[in-house]
Amino acid sequence: MNELNVVIDSAKASFARAATPADLENAKALFLGKSGSITELMKGLAALPVDQKKSRGAAINLAKQAIEAALNQRRQALADVELQAQLQAEALDVTLPGRQRGQGGLHPVSLTLERIEAIFASMGFAVAQGPEIETDWFNFTALNTPEDHPARSMHDTFYVEGGSADAPHLLRTHTSPMQIRYAVQHVKQQRAASGAGPVGEALFAGTMPEIRVIAPGRTYRVDSDATHSPMFHQCEGLWVGENISFKDLKFVFTDFCRTFFESDDLVLRFRPSFFPFTEPSAEIDIQFQSGPLAGRWLEVAGSGQVHPNVIRNMGLEPEKYIGFAFGMGPDRLTMLRYGVNDLRLFFDGDIRFLSQFQ
Repeated sequence: MNELNVVIDSAKASFARAATPADLENAKALFLGKSGSITELMKGLAALPVDQKKSRGAAINLAKQAIEAALNQRRQALADVELQAQLQAEALDVTLPGRQRGQGGLHPVSLTLERIEAIFASMGFAVAQGPEIETDWFNFTALNTPEDHPARSMHDTFYVEGGSADAPHLLRTHTSPMQIRYAVQHVKQQRAASGAGPVGEALFAGTMPEIRVIAPGRTYRVDSDATHSPMFHQCEGLWVGENISFKDLKFVFTDFCRTFFESDDLVLRFRPSFFPFTEPSAEIDIQFQSGPLAGRWLEVAGSGQVHPNVIRNMGLEPEKYIGFAFGMGPDRLTMLRYGVNDLRLFFDGDIRFLSQFQ
């Protein structure tokens, strides 16, 4: 038994001297390997008498178990040392602020469009969306724009493949076509509900709910400079009923501007102008009473009473129905609201610029 105790003590000492897992495996081979001390002792059992084999074998197995226990203990100790070294090398200062990927947000023009929609929704206006590739009829003809109007020139309008010579397709130059589309659909529903017959038989002169809608969206024109872009946004508005006057237009748009800019001392000016789809027509200017733009008149929209021809193209009788329309540029409103002087900044995709609005 003394011999086995010597082997166990020798194994423990050898394991204790092992500084790395590789050293420990080499030390293990000296005792538990194919030619190790314990293995050689096991081979020696064959030469013993039968009555001694059992007791000698049991003693060797106990020695082997003691050596394996010492081996596992040293393995765990080396693993703990390695883990502590790794933790020390990768130590974190948990008091530092966390680092995370920056969060995105809405584009400033999108924020403006949402604000416009929310304000007009509070006044009872619906929001209409429609195709950006339009037909000539909806974009020009239905809006009382004659064939010789400059807007129909290829120098001002992007024409696209499709359609025909009589009905070409184009990228819409404004969102006013959605006023026509929305109104025509509205009138069709009222004709069906009232039994007035299909569209085309006669202009509708029955009783119907008012048409109150805005049409925000992207539009396209051949134009590009600090205050214009080939792709830009517009928001057209329409209110048609039996007794809608220019007074209603002034009240609605004044209330919108003061709410949008959060300024009750904002002054509006309706300046006579001309648009083929409204008569009379007016440009709308605003003037701030304080701030960097105080005292300056700034044009923000065009407006007017809907032209009788446009009312007819909606399928309504102009002798009974009247209304107003307006069109404004959300891009321009965004520039004024945030103090930006170059429209192109909105579309350059510079994160440093856009992140200011989040």
